[in-house]
Amino acid sequence: MPNIKSVKKDVIKSRKNHERNISAKSAMKTFIKKAKSAVDTGDVKSADTVEAVRLACKAIDKTAERGIIHRNQASRRKSRLMKHANKVASTSA
Repeated sequence: MPNIKSVKKDVIKSRKNHERNISAKSAMKTFIKKAKSAVDTGDVKSADTVEAVRLACKAIDKTAERGIIHRNQASRRKSRLMKHANKVASTSA
């Protein structure tokens, strides 16, 4: 533990931020998993599946906006999710 008061505060703040970032990443991953499972199990055109994919994209965007993940990573995750949904939609149709 550091001796300087401002550095102690920085350590505490960085730990809090780290916990918040981990929580946000976990929530984002949960939304993605829910969307993928909704796409795999249900009809891709159903309202529940469309809503799950929309919420996953929203969570990804929010995480990138806060700087927790890089914007290119967010774009890649959304692209892969939509590619998966479109693939399932085309095979079922």
